[in-house]
Order: sequence, then structure tokens, then C-alpha cells
Amino acid sequence: MTQPGTSLSKPVDDPCSEDRTAPRDLLTSCVHCGLCLEVCPTWQLSGDENNSPRGRLRLWREEAEERIPQDPWTARYTEECVGCLACESACPANVPYGEILEQQRADHVSKGRTRINPLLRLAAALAARPRLFSAVTVPLRILRRLGFSQHRNLFPGQPSILQSTADYARTLMQKHQPSGPLAALQVGCLMESAFREINFATVRVLIENNFRVIVPEQQECCGAVQSHLGLPAPQSSANECSLARSNPDVIVTNSSGCGLALQHSLNNEVPVRDVIDLLSDVAPHQRTPQHPEAHVYIDLPCHLVHGQRVQGFSENVLNATGLPWEYAPQAADCCGSGGVYHLQQPQNATRILQEKSRFLNEAKGQPPILATSNHVCMMQWYSAGKNGLVHRPFLVKHLIQLLDPGPDFSVQKQALQPAPRPVSLQ
Repeated sequence: MTQPGTSLSKPVDDPCSEDRTAPRDLLTSCVHCGLCLEVCPTWQLSGDENNSPRGRLRLWREEAEERIPQDPWTARYTEECVGCLACESACPANVPYGEILEQQRADHVSKGRTRINPLLRLAAALAARPRLFSAVTVPLRILRRLGFSQHRNLFPGQPSILQSTADYARTLMQKHQPSGPLAALQVGCLMESAFREINFATVRVLIENNFRVIVPEQQECCGAVQSHLGLPAPQSSANECSLARSNPDVIVTNSSGCGLALQHSLNNEVPVRDVIDLLSDVAPHQRTPQHPEAHVYIDLPCHLVHGQRVQGFSENVLNATGLPWEYAPQAADCCGSGGVYHLQQPQNATRILQEKSRFLNEAKGQPPILATSNHVCMMQWYSAGKNGLVHRPFLVKHLIQLLDPGPDFSVQKQALQPAPRPVSLQ
């Protein structure tokens, strides 16, 4: 096992290579400036220095140097970290906090210092076997399709029960035959198993905007779930290889956690783009909104802003929804989802969301729509209503759903347009 606090990186010549370079020390890179404190959600909740990036780095370093024993408090503060990566954006020393956190989580789990809920272990095991995961979750898709799912995290939707995204993409490609760039879609494990209506909408929007869409066979879990839990990544690299070796112009994701994991594993040898960010390269087709009195508030997933460094979306993409829009207050701050954090630390996650979601009680629009580009963030935002944080009706949507032409769309050939400047929060 790699010593926690060291880094191992892939060589750049082969995105599927398993070779690694020599480790380098990371724990000494923090300059203790404290700029990370104000952006850290757990420090804001607790005011506890140890519950901040700077505090955790100090504890991890002191343990690594054997100046303190392996203390239960260190494990507790490690478990309470959301992993939002806001500290990386704030850090003037470019400390790769997310990389160190992953190593510490894995070390704590391997040594039994952190115990993982058995249901989450099962979920991680299923995520590494996507075909089994999809089969096991057929009842869940049926319940969501019938509108019977009542769990606080299961937002409403109409997923396909049996048809896969790969089959759907092949059908639409044969029907519409777009001629533009080749986009390999990463369907995701949880997205495909539970929320595949978002994948279907992604396929429709891309094809309508003249992207050739392929969904490579043998896609496996990207490893994001295991990384969040501190479990070993799936042994097979079939996922990265099937996506990269299909020779696409771009790999497209509609989940920021998957996108960040793929960027890391592929070492940026093949462009990995969030689908909403990718659509900024074209002039998306204009939609007629289903809710003409609605108002859209856009929230930005942490792993998109702080991980993939996408600071905002282009105005032409957001205008194409046909609805008035604005960024939600604190749009770049963590909502508390944190991959699986909202399941591991539900009380902390709810407290983080409480202040952030309060504006929806007085928001414009009938109804207000909270739109983001990550399904796990959607789960967390939906819980704001179920947990009583928001006292009025509101909708939670993936932004791609607001651009969706629907299943009976027709394609009008169009050339790609120059990319406009994104509308950033900065």
C-alpha cells in the first residue's frame, strides 16, 4: 500500500497503462495560511480547527511522522470531511488535498480505523458490477416510474425500466445519423441503475446538437464510489480503456464525480467534458419550457467547480432552457452531498444544506427550479423538501433535462459554432 501522504502518478504516454512513477511527499506542502478555513463546510459547522483542511493535514502529518499515535480523533475528523475540494481552490500553495484525503481514507479503512456501513459496502460492490447493479435495481426503476418512491433522496423521474442507454443511443443514432464530433458517453453506475432518464435526455440533447454518440460496451465503475468510501478501486481498467480506445473526440459525463474520476484515471489524455460545459461549444437548440412561470436557480457541483475547475456555464446554454435563470446564492459552496457523505453523515449534510437552501422558501417562480449537473447533488437538494428545510413546492432538475427535446424530436443539421465565454461566478 502507498504510504499516506505520498503521490503516485500515471505516465502520460498510455491512458490505460498501470505503470506508476515514484512517490512524492505531499503532507509538507501546506503553508498553514488558513485560507481554507472559511470555505470548509465542516469548519463552518464546528469552529473546530481539527475539523478543517489545515487541521486534518497537521494531524495526518504528525501521525505519519509518529509524533502522535494513530488516534481515534484523527479517524473521526477524516470521516467528517465532505471532500468538496473547496480548499483546493482557495489554497495558494496548491496542496492536492483531495489526493491526500483519498489516501488517508483508504489507509484508515484498511487498518480498521474507519468502519463502512454494510449497505454502502454492498452498494460499492454492485457499482463495480454495473450489469448486476442494473438488474438488482429494476424494482427501484419501476417504483420511480410509477411515482411510488418516497425516500428523501429519490427525486421523481421516468426512467426506462429495461432498455439500456447503450441500446437507446444506438437506436437514435441509426434514426438521426448526426455528422458532428464523436462523443463517448460515460453512463455511470448509479445514474444508469437508478436515474437513467437523465442519460436518455443526455443522448437526445447531444444528437439533436449534431454529436455522434457512442456508449462503449464493457463500461465499468469509474471508481468514484470506492474512492469516497476508502475502498480499493476496481481492478479492471476496462472502463477507461473502452472509453479512450473507442477513439472519441471527447468523453462526455453528466455526473461531476464520474467526470473528475475519469480525468484522474485517464490523465487528461482524452478530453473529459461535463455535458453542460461541452454544449457551450455549440449553439444549443432553444426549448419551449413546460413550466412557463418557473424560474431556474443554478447550483454548481463541487467536483465540477473545484475538481474539474469549470467555474460556470455559458449564457447561450442557459438561455436555451427558455426560462429566466440565475445562479443560486452560494452556488459554488457545497450542498453536503459529497458523493456518499449525505449517506454517511446525514446530520452534517442536512446542516450544510440548511443555510444554502433557505432562499428557496422565498424564491421567484411558480415553481422555482433548482437545477444542477450532478445526480447526487440532485438527491441532496430533493431532501431539502423531505426534511422540512424548504416549506414550499419546488422542482429539482438536471440541467440537461431543461434542454431535452423529448423522445419525438427531429434533427436539424447545424454546424458547430465558436464557443462563447462562460458566465462565471467570479
